[in-house]
Amino acid sequence: AAPAMDTTPVARPKSLITGADTTITWGANWDDDLGSGPEQVGKDPLLARLSDQVKLEFEQTFMFYLPRICEHCLNPSCAASCPSGAIYKRAEDGIVLVDQDKCRGWRQCVTGCPYKKIYFNHKTGKAEKCTFCYPRVEVGIPTVCSETCVGRLRYIGVMLYDADKVGAAAAVTDPEDLYPAQLGVFLNPHDPRVITEAEHAGISPEWIQAAQDSPVYKLIADYQIALPLHPEYRTMPMVWYIPPLSPVVDVLTQTGHDGENPHNLFGAIDTLRIPLQYLAELFTAGQIGPVRAALQRLAGMRAFMRSINLGEEPDPAIAPSIRLQPEEIETLYRLLAIAKYEHRYVIPSGAGSQAHQLDALATGCSLDTDGGPGMTALDTMVEKFHLTDTNNAAPQEKSKRINLLDWDGSSTSGLMPTDVHVPDGAAR
Repeated sequence: AAPAMDTTPVARPKSLITGADTTITWGANWDDDLGSGPEQVGKDPLLARLSDQVKLEFEQTFMFYLPRICEHCLNPSCAASCPSGAIYKRAEDGIVLVDQDKCRGWRQCVTGCPYKKIYFNHKTGKAEKCTFCYPRVEVGIPTVCSETCVGRLRYIGVMLYDADKVGAAAAVTDPEDLYPAQLGVFLNPHDPRVITEAEHAGISPEWIQAAQDSPVYKLIADYQIALPLHPEYRTMPMVWYIPPLSPVVDVLTQTGHDGENPHNLFGAIDTLRIPLQYLAELFTAGQIGPVRAALQRLAGMRAFMRSINLGEEPDPAIAPSIRLQPEEIETLYRLLAIAKYEHRYVIPSGAGSQAHQLDALATGCSLDTDGGPGMTALDTMVEKFHLTDTNNAAPQEKSKRINLLDWDGSSTSGLMPTDVHVPDGAAR
């Protein structure tokens, strides 16, 4: 019998303490993309050092998504925190994996990973993480997430690095030195001395060639537009990101300026709706210089290639302003915009003839299976854990100990031993 209205009727929020009407100030559902809105955004550690003005205007910022996977770090904290020694970094390709036979479900790795990319599988009692689709990579096929990315945003390539320098790079005193320190760990695969040492270390010519053709090396070292995620964690992450260039062109055009003019673009970078300081807190431990340089190169490439595509002569000042040659700008454009499959994924294959055997793996991520990470259905836990020692970690005489993961609080069966003799008169 309610009359027609302009809005959908909803229940008025009531306080569970007083029963009175309450005013909603923020909520996880509708404020999630805004970082929980002005009520909670001030608690964001990345914004702790930003001005109040930025905090108040944060809900107006250009929203961008940051797809995160395991960083397969050079100095992985998950491996360091595992009491069982089940997590290891493969010597052949640097992929970090969890040995499911050794894992005892301590879950120290879950709390030890600062990126929160290790999960506990309640069905198996084991820790799981991204495997970088290593069976596919071993035969030269890219990871599922890379190959199925509609935006073609992910690149895979080989990076040669000096393992002896990792510890020193992670231990630099000033957090703002962490980004250049990790850059210093990477080796130039075109350097004859590096090639000679790589051959002496047993690295095959195929891997050396893959390192020389690596799109990741080009983005990280040659063009320096890819940056590490939270280097202040000192894990030396190996999944790097190109910072987003806000829709600055449209904003400039709305103000009556030529949005494609490189001089206007460079001047607008410091006033982007995504604050440079925020991006610096994400990618360079607060060091603004590398972020600004990366965005200027992206903006310069855009202006330079726009002139070429319109049949105009590019502004000769663009290339030196971003410290690139004109041909380098065109190469960067091709890599980012129109690179072919074989240029985005440069993976050395040791067994390419067996690639057809892995066709079945192309349909999903290695974690996208029945009972994936965090599966907590009670009936499954009872089935797998009830009065059993899943990991075979207990002595034989205690192998029937109860696992509290399946205890529902209503039964005491199995909580106390039943075969213990208590003398008469003793306290039970």
